[in-house]
Amino acid sequence: MTKTHAPTALIAEDEALLAAALKAELAALWPELRVVASVGDGAAAVAQALSTQPDVLFFDIRMPGMSGIEAAAALADAWVTQGPGAKPFPALVFVTAYDQYAVAAFEAQAIDYLLKPVQADRLQKTVSKLQLALSNRSQPAIDFEATMGKLRALLGGAPEPAAAAPLKVIQASVTSAHGSTIHMVPIDDVLYFEAADKYVRVLTASREYLIRTPLKELLTQLDPQLFWQIHRGTVVRAQAISSVTRDEAGKTSLNLRGIPDKLVVSRLFGHLFKAM
Repeated sequence: MTKTHAPTALIAEDEALLAAALKAELAALWPELRVVASVGDGAAAVAQALSTQPDVLFFDIRMPGMSGIEAAAALADAWVTQGPGAKPFPALVFVTAYDQYAVAAFEAQAIDYLLKPVQADRLQKTVSKLQLALSNRSQPAIDFEATMGKLRALLGGAPEPAAAAPLKVIQASVTSAHGSTIHMVPIDDVLYFEAADKYVRVLTASREYLIRTPLKELLTQLDPQLFWQIHRGTVVRAQAISSVTRDEAGKTSLNLRGIPDKLVVSRLFGHLFKAM
């Protein structure tokens, strides 16, 4: 690191005491590091990171709204829109209370993580790793495309057991003044799934259904050759895509057959759409 640039960090942690403790430990182990902001939810973390462009991000996994992984993915998606003057994408450190999850997910993706409660000796190793990554300011702190790939792998959360066989039918409950009816929706009729608050929207050419099964759980039951994740909250049937457009800013969107819906593709999943 050069003398003209003190490294900066952003802490995203919804428990104020834990955030304060991490900040204090960092001050003791890495006095040169300046914490530019400490926020308590994923949306604020994305906004502050875009505004302050820190060198390092400490993201708690479990936060209100977006998880730490979802926030990092949203940030990565927005980072490249800032133009040539933007700094390299920050080095990522996830903070988690779930040991098994951390080992299975983060070590597999070679992304650094800290377990709660954060121990000084473990934090020292992380600090040393970050200092090494930031030591040459003429090079990006991390490989952006490699980070995008790692975040894609982490978006699904902890590894789930694969379903015995892909789903054939979606059972969607519809409530009316006359009672509740379960509609059996053939998976072949589904054009796309979209996460919406506590539900997942199931869109066919003729109508929309709402189900409570989380999108992450649905992904383990869908044939990945037929259904492609194009955003952290959207999965589309590949055969339903009629065309792919990319504007001057590099934003990719999909047009679907038979319906006017246009779906935005996250840059995390833009690699799916390259001419053969």
